[in-house]
Amino acid sequence: MLKLKYTYMKKMMMSVVVLLVTATSFAQSKVGTIDPDFILAKMPELTAVQTALKEYNLDLEKQLKTKLDTYDTTLKAANEKFDSMSDADKVAKQEELAGMENDIAKFRQNGTQLVQLKQNELVQPLYKKIGEALNEIAKAQGYTQVLTVGNNTNLAYVDPAYDLTTAVMEKLGIKPE
Repeated sequence: MLKLKYTYMKKMMMSVVVLLVTATSFAQSKVGTIDPDFILAKMPELTAVQTALKEYNLDLEKQLKTKLDTYDTTLKAANEKFDSMSDADKVAKQEELAGMENDIAKFRQNGTQLVQLKQNELVQPLYKKIGEALNEIAKAQGYTQVLTVGNNTNLAYVDPAYDLTTAVMEKLGIKPE
């Protein structure tokens, strides 16, 4: 009977210790949220990024047009001389045209990826700027964790009192609306 009470007391004490440790760790955590995409959309630097991206896209379109014009010129010249060409020259010209077609097809396929890479390259410094401002604010206000919210969030509820988006915008000199 005494051993049973001892085991029961031991379990109770262990439960109390676990409860106290858990409560202490929760008391030390402060969790906030931020919507970096919203901040990015309000940054004045985004206009320059969009302009640079449009220029890059136009440059890619010019490159594609040059490739298409070269292909058309080569094809027309080959068609005009095709009957007078030797069999070896015909095969060589067909291979050249096929290579040009493949090059154009690859350029079209890679165009979207190139634009996405350029966009990431141009936007990355802005996200870094947001991150640096967030780090300063989170440390100053004692946040231990900050969750990203936005269009792709899985959070069911977020208390606006813990949203750091406005504070970061103010730190960056952006007027919140």
